[in-house]
Amino acid sequence: MAASTTSDISYDDLRAVLDKRPNVLVVDVRTKEEVDEGRIPGSLHIPVNTVEEAFTMDAEAFKSKYGVSKPALDSSDLIFHCQMGKRGSMATSKAVELGYVKARNYAGGYKEWSQKAGQ
Repeated sequence: MAASTTSDISYDDLRAVLDKRPNVLVVDVRTKEEVDEGRIPGSLHIPVNTVEEAFTMDAEAFKSKYGVSKPALDSSDLIFHCQMGKRGSMATSKAVELGYVKARNYAGGYKEWSQKAGQ
């Protein structure tokens, strides 16, 4: 059995993906208090401790709770992030375990985003 490793995405690649593909789901796994301080525009808040629960919901329940469509298991448009990378990596690993094999982690997190995007 292969070790679970996460696939990371860089700031520049994330910007490019967000500009080109409107259906990308960026999941912010930080705490509500952190999200209240600032967020990546369009990101969806699902705290890291609820990622498994969220991504095991059926599609209808997911859409009802979060207001967006649940991504397909083979979607490459699922990206997790936190403040600096660790929780995002944990969430990405959990998603991969659940079958989202193309899920990625924005390792720079909101810290890098806020510095580079000038927010």
